[in-house]
Amino acid sequence: MTPASPRATAVRVLTSRTYGGGAAPASSLTGAGNARAAARTRGRRSGRALLPGGVGHTVTVPEGDVVWNTARRLHTALAGQVLTRSDFRVPRYATVSLTGQQVTEAVSRGKHLLIRTSGGTTVHTHLKMDGYWRIQPAHGAPPARGHQIRLLLGNAQWLAAGYLLGITEVIPTAREDQVTGHLGPDLLGPDWDQAAAVARLARDPDRPVGEALLDQRNLAGIGTWFLAELLFLRGVDPWRPVGEVKDLDALVALGQRLLEANKTRPGHTSTGDTTPGRDSYVYGRAGRRCRRCGTPVKRGEQGPPGQERLRFWCPRCQR
Repeated sequence: MTPASPRATAVRVLTSRTYGGGAAPASSLTGAGNARAAARTRGRRSGRALLPGGVGHTVTVPEGDVVWNTARRLHTALAGQVLTRSDFRVPRYATVSLTGQQVTEAVSRGKHLLIRTSGGTTVHTHLKMDGYWRIQPAHGAPPARGHQIRLLLGNAQWLAAGYLLGITEVIPTAREDQVTGHLGPDLLGPDWDQAAAVARLARDPDRPVGEALLDQRNLAGIGTWFLAELLFLRGVDPWRPVGEVKDLDALVALGQRLLEANKTRPGHTSTGDTTPGRDSYVYGRAGRRCRRCGTPVKRGEQGPPGQERLRFWCPRCQR
């Protein structure tokens, strides 16, 4: 049995969601750490796997859906509770303590995580390529791999440990714009503005669409996995100039729906099939036959020198 055609599953994946939810688990991984759990059982390192599983060999960076779900789980564990433990393990903030402050909320902004407190303070973190959070009972065994921990925040019930975080800093909540103000409309934000995102993309019509969609100043949340699948579903070559994309509005709209459909999943899928190895059309499938036309999928790099990112595409289906 082969996956259904892209035309059929592009609709099905957006209507058949797998929801998580509920209280924070006794032990949960969020972010790139889910990939490691998955790798131990299915040989895969994906951006997210809240439960063990996955096949393949491609490493993906946590994207907007992963960060959104991480924020949701941190909010469930920490919001409304007074911090009884605060331990910053980065030199600049080693003496900072938030003990005694109440966490008011944990939210995502694109790929940025913001944990706000009643004292007008925001803990700003970014998973980058390898970061993840682990949430466990406050009175359980000490968190594993302590040398990788960059931040501990705990209350009477839960302890959240941030591992290998690419950014860990403390800023006044009133100055959050200093770290997120450059971002474009958030694909999973409550204030998502499709028209504004399209307008930002259109400002540079000669730029390759594969570069423009990854520029978080245009729209925030898309990474290399969603980029590859989105462009395949719309039949657009990553190197096509933005000004030559036939329907930029439809492209952006589909990108938002893909992230929305995947934000609570234990992993990504664009095919409508979550079976390991059948969840993508082109991402991680270099050299294998396109599911639509049978042409070998291509792999390459795109971007300015020093900022190159992986691309996967079908040279026949994407023009």
